[in-house]
Amino acid sequence: MLFFIILFALFILFMINSMTDALCLKREIPVEKQPKLFRTINILMTILLTSTYVKILFT
Repeated sequence: MLFFIILFALFILFMINSMTDALCLKREIPVEKQPKLFRTINILMTILLTSTYVKILFT
């Protein structure tokens, strides 16, 4: 079960990163700001996935 959840989380993070890259290209976000944007989105998604896992685990 844990393997499935980790695999699913990695897939979600990959898809979010792909969408973020598309956003950067479409909005023409400067290259200097892109690492901060990716870091922020990845941290927020990791928090969201972790909290969802904890909620499922204790419900």
